[in-house]
Amino acid sequence: MSAPTNILLLMTDQHRLDTLGCYGNQVCETPALDALAAGGSRFTNGFTPTAICTPARATLQTGVLPYRHTLLANYERNVGYREELDDDAFPPFSQYLHKAGYQLGHIGKWHVGKVKGPADFGYDGEHYPGWGNAVQHPDYRQYLAEHGYPEFAVRSPVRGTFANGEPGNLLAGILEQPVEATFEYFLAERTIEQLRRYAEDGRPFYLTCNWFGPHLPYLLPEEYYYRYDVDRVELPVSIAETFANKPRVQQHYSSHWTFDSVGPDRWRELIAAYWGYVTLIDEQVGRILAVVDELGLADDTAVLFTADHGEFTGAHRLHDKGPAMYDDIYRVPLIARVPGSPAGQVQDAFATLTDLTPTFVELAGVEVPAHYQGRSLLPLIAGSRPDDWPAEVVAEFHGHHFPYPQRMIRTEDYKLVVNPADVNELYDLRADPDELQNRYDHPELAAVRRALMGRLYDVLRERGDNFYHWMTSMFEVGAKTYDTALSDLDEETTRP
Repeated sequence: MSAPTNILLLMTDQHRLDTLGCYGNQVCETPALDALAAGGSRFTNGFTPTAICTPARATLQTGVLPYRHTLLANYERNVGYREELDDDAFPPFSQYLHKAGYQLGHIGKWHVGKVKGPADFGYDGEHYPGWGNAVQHPDYRQYLAEHGYPEFAVRSPVRGTFANGEPGNLLAGILEQPVEATFEYFLAERTIEQLRRYAEDGRPFYLTCNWFGPHLPYLLPEEYYYRYDVDRVELPVSIAETFANKPRVQQHYSSHWTFDSVGPDRWRELIAAYWGYVTLIDEQVGRILAVVDELGLADDTAVLFTADHGEFTGAHRLHDKGPAMYDDIYRVPLIARVPGSPAGQVQDAFATLTDLTPTFVELAGVEVPAHYQGRSLLPLIAGSRPDDWPAEVVAEFHGHHFPYPQRMIRTEDYKLVVNPADVNELYDLRADPDELQNRYDHPELAAVRRALMGRLYDVLRERGDNFYHWMTSMFEVGAKTYDTALSDLDEETTRP
């Protein structure tokens, strides 16, 4: 397969896989992304390496996992971790594409560190800082003024109530702007403008549009907020979560997001609004892809769509994301349309954002750096799976609001989560796909627990993720790996 000239990455934030029609949603309308999937490959086992914005996005830029690039938390909720990438240690992939003659553009959410923006990594594009729509940014306000659109304003805010009686976090509201004035539409406009400039220049390009949505709060024009009838919304099965035999932090997070003060009718309304947000963004995807076709770029452009992580939206009586490694926030939509590759392909191989970085580099015809920790997805997109493709995905978490280290290994049938501060978790995904029953201590799954613990230990040790040291002393990691770890430790302590 010859490498296509151009790369277009469309990316959302906090986006559930099950909101898209091509992933089975029968209510939420996503025709643009459904068409993209029909023309390319849809990955059913796409995962984020960590379910929090900044570390996940830093992994995408560097090709290495969070424990290695060490940008471990969003700066808004920093708990003492570093706030900027050391791009000398792990150069962003943009450097490799620049040397190959690529034009580089980044539109929308950046959130890779506190101060450095896209320009510091070689991209054209404004720096829209932070986790949410940068509605006070001069570029956006100028756009509104030029078109005579009203400025950002919200009515009918939706909040829960904290246990102390104070108003809870903002969850949703009606945006008093037409769709053309929304930040989502604005980012699509800026992307289209950049597409036209790059097409006129004629050199190959990498361009990405990163929306801040459908991250909460769901602030939408009225026609999108009420687009879907709440009577058509089914609450997630895991709303029956009791937190029995679960890490205590999950109950605390439920309280933080005021779940019990909201009620099922309001939760249906919030889910319907979330779907409206997804449809709003899908329409912007359609606008961008229509211009790709108009400019005659489709046959020379690889188009990929994904999200940095998922969203709870009531699942497990939670909202947002946090220290709970459920599929709701770790599984992400992942779609790729590469010229010359089969259309309508459904790929169930495990894939992560870590794999996108070598994919971009290979698409550009550049040798994949040896330090990258993912693998190019191009063989899978071409329709074949290498014999040595991983049969599991391993993910990590380091904290949000407070330090809370976790590691997870997930296979097709099981998931193991190691929580040093509390009980571990083991889920039989065949019998319990909603991850309600923690079966870590169940004797009938003892062999599964040992096998997964040993495999997780081996993977972390091979990667150089020092979390494995905790596992060495605390868990059943198998005689072979345990003895090897002791031998290494003896060598370290006796080395002059």
